[in-house]
Amino acid sequence: MGMSPTSRRARVRALTGLSALALAAAGFAAAPAAQADQPGSEFAGQSHPYRHGVVPTKEASKTASAQRTSNLRFGGGVDGIGVTTGAPKVYVIFWGSQWGTAGTDANGYTTLTGDPSGEAVRAQQLFKGLGTNNETWSGVMTQYCQGVATGATTCGSTAAHVGYPTGGALAGVWVDNSAAAPGQATGNQIANEAVKAAGHFGNTTSAANRNVQYVVLSPTGTHPDGFNTSSGNFCAWHDWNGDTTLTGGAATSPYGDIAFSNDPYVTDMGTSCGQNYVNSGNAGLLDGVTMVFGHEYAETVTDQNPAGGWTDSTGYENADKCAWKGVGGTGGSQNVAFATGSFAMQGTWSNAVSGCQISHAIVP
Repeated sequence: MGMSPTSRRARVRALTGLSALALAAAGFAAAPAAQADQPGSEFAGQSHPYRHGVVPTKEASKTASAQRTSNLRFGGGVDGIGVTTGAPKVYVIFWGSQWGTAGTDANGYTTLTGDPSGEAVRAQQLFKGLGTNNETWSGVMTQYCQGVATGATTCGSTAAHVGYPTGGALAGVWVDNSAAAPGQATGNQIANEAVKAAGHFGNTTSAANRNVQYVVLSPTGTHPDGFNTSSGNFCAWHDWNGDTTLTGGAATSPYGDIAFSNDPYVTDMGTSCGQNYVNSGNAGLLDGVTMVFGHEYAETVTDQNPAGGWTDSTGYENADKCAWKGVGGTGGSQNVAFATGSFAMQGTWSNAVSGCQISHAIVP
């Protein structure tokens, strides 16, 4: 049962939170949590309702333990879509000629000459690694579902749960160098790039896009939606093309609903967006990249058409409730091993334990 986009209450959030159902937690401790982009938060006066699951910079965040006291509730779906029910597919788009010349490394990953920090390969490794090594970071998300009553906090055995990305989530990579990416892209422009990507990859039906998310990566030096400016103290956010509150308005799609994320060039903001949050030195250069991109992935699969999926009473999504929680413990950030390497990841919210988890048994 979808609710109309205009009737959806505006809300935006912080960094990552986890979900769970059984056991399988790996340990680490707690630190400050991030606030959401809502009136009354550190973003007061800058609230943008389309910035769902927004990852604020560390400087813009503040301790808000209250956000970790209530479980997530099902929002009833938008256009009949609440969560990603099939195996999640991620399409990565390197937007703009500023990314430079494309090549291929020894492992088959796309390389780009305009990528000084090496974010392109790291993003591909991350999404290709999800669902490998029997990893249970993704297991936290599989406890959530759709096909339950609006407001429900648990899922029955017959509900359609979030799918597990068995064998990897990376479904395609596209370097769209047809033109330069805007210096300060609007929400509408980012959404339109995602719609364009759906056509590029041949996903031209609603069914083809039902369990898909498009990760729009902007090149270094750009400021998509105000990233790395005085009015954009965030690291990333996600949404869907039909959100009428997007700056510039909703984006028309002939291919059904399109879920996408605005993933800027995270290392342009250094430690403000997670550099060296888990690992020191050069090993931690891209910590923020994988934590932030993982944050948005986790929130997209549990709230694909915001806010029809799972949010708490204040609008936080699963990753928001565990944002900047510190390193260690059962729900703090830590390195997680996939078949493609070890990655700094954030915990997400688990209704099963009413807290953040970094690991959870996979729910069929």
